Amino acid sequence: MDGWYVDDRCTNCDVARQYAPELIGEVDGKSQVLRQPRDEAENRRLHAAVFACPTRSIRPAAGRADQELDPFPLALDDGVLICGHNATHTAGANSYLLRRPSGTLMMIDTPRWSRELARRWTAHGPVTDVLLTHRDHAAHGRRYADHFGARLWIHEGDLDAAPDADQVIRGLAPREIGEGVTAHPLPGHTRGSVLYLADDRYCFSGDSFYWSRTTGDLEVAESVTWYSIEVLAASLARTAGRLRFEWVLPGHGDRRRLPADEMSRRLRGLAERARALRQQPVDFTAVRW
Repeated sequence: MDGWYVDDRCTNCDVARQYAPELIGEVDGKSQVLRQPRDEAENRRLHAAVFACPTRSIRPAAGRADQELDPFPLALDDGVLICGHNATHTAGANSYLLRRPSGTLMMIDTPRWSRELARRWTAHGPVTDVLLTHRDHAAHGRRYADHFGARLWIHEGDLDAAPDADQVIRGLAPREIGEGVTAHPLPGHTRGSVLYLADDRYCFSGDSFYWSRTTGDLEVAESVTWYSIEVLAASLARTAGRLRFEWVLPGHGDRRRLPADEMSRRLRGLAERARALRQQPVDFTAVRW
């Protein structure tokens, strides 16, 4: 199927470019199809972008995308799946399913809500917890938690975004919320931002930091830090030395796997660079995806 294009609903969230960067690029502050897929592997990557895009802006010239090529949830490795089907109500954020040794799952942030999608997630195991990283990603949290019979988690700093949460993380101290899973409060992007660390392997960083394809490094999105970039810098300085992981799995921005020692070095470097940042007006176009 040829004639793929991006329609005018695109919000430049970067989601599609994460799945098919060779096919979809940023042009004048929007995603654009750079070329048509040349083989089946590229066609599948393009379809992953299609079914992740929160505005469903990637479209064929005629007909519909092949529903059989919806790959989600998509395994990133043996411990984590990415949900796709990003929701406009969470600003297009990525969401994940974390496998636990017991065979259960934890959901980190939420995809768009539908019962059909909820059945997909539970086909991989029962979901015991829905972990919200911050207020921007709280939409659908209660609905998914109720459907799964799961506990909904959020930090007290963003509690007004999920006032009916079952578990509230308080203060700045790390909190173990399950075997091998720890919540680390990281205020800055919002007052109640949290990252979740699992098995010294996975870091679900919310919008606190991400992997940038532009710089080839960990970055903070200083131009869309709502609460305080100075507070985020202090949070990173306080926390960077105690975090050990291989995967950075953000809500916005790209994900990346590196050896734990290398990731630790880069996180310490980010904490050092962040000390020089100062609050600036919100500007989505300034994010270095």
